[in-house]
Amino acid sequence: MASTASELTWIKQVLKDLYIPIREPMKMFCDNNSARHIASNPVFHERTKHIEVDCHYIREKVQAKEIETPYVKSKDQLADIFTKGLIPKIFEDIVGKLELIDFFNPNLRGSVENKNR
Repeated sequence: MASTASELTWIKQVLKDLYIPIREPMKMFCDNNSARHIASNPVFHERTKHIEVDCHYIREKVQAKEIETPYVKSKDQLADIFTKGLIPKIFEDIVGKLELIDFFNPNLRGSVENKNR
């Protein structure tokens, strides 16, 4: 999460340099509720003493309302296609959500059939 938060901060600064201000908090979708709660809770507990500086960085960004960490179900986590080996059905579902096109297997019939009607 810390790496993604720093990338989001960098992108926000680049956009600001291009005179494109971002007024709303950036969304960093997370499927780990424990990580989300630790990042947003300003109080440390006994169980979080091992958390390193990364957590403080994310917490600082969340408290400053620069970043939000909304929950996304694991099955809807689109980043999994880039980070995990998936079963074919889940892979195809994510490819459909990303609207990717297979250049090696073009499907042109749908557009031809729609024009004739």
